[in-house]
Amino acid sequence: MVRLMLIALFAGACWIQPAFAQSLTAEQQIAAAVSPLPDEYKEGAEVRVFADDGLETLRPGSNDMICLGDQPGDDRFHVACYHDSLEPFMERGRTLRAEGHDDDTVRQIREEEARSGQLNMPEQAAALYSLTGPPDSFDPEDMTVSGATPLHVVYMPYATTESTGLPSGAPRGQPWLMNPGMPWAHMMLVGPEASDGGSQ
Repeated sequence: MVRLMLIALFAGACWIQPAFAQSLTAEQQIAAAVSPLPDEYKEGAEVRVFADDGLETLRPGSNDMICLGDQPGDDRFHVACYHDSLEPFMERGRTLRAEGHDDDTVRQIREEEARSGQLNMPEQAAALYSLTGPPDSFDPEDMTVSGATPLHVVYMPYATTESTGLPSGAPRGQPWLMNPGMPWAHMMLVGPEASDGGSQ
């Protein structure tokens, strides 16, 4: 489940309405997209939304966080926000998948490019926050999310269990290190499964 959540792994007058028909207003789309973030980052995060030809910037950012809105037409609610130092890694994955590569090939290419220095990875810890739940998790009237499960990730390229003291696995709610030694090694912290009506 955790691995699937990861794979699905994103002012003012400058806002752009996406090309596809959208039932939510720009304000509602932004509220949904930034919902995984700590409050101090929400106002300044860049917000991108899915359009027919890829991602479009709905709101430029003024801090270091990038948020991707929920992808319309699927059977779940999923929004994610990440530190902009992860953008080369994220964008490369999107590009390779758009070219038709499967997940194993995407991982192989990104690993080769990261280890060779062709693909820039963060030089410091970099956070990712996401919420995943049923398609009706976002309430457009009060612009809140309920019934979605939070996932917190801290990327630490090439980190190992020895270098961090983190275990290679842990019960839900406790941190652990996923893909140790890899360019995309990261600490995982999956929140408790949200019950209906439980706010995140």
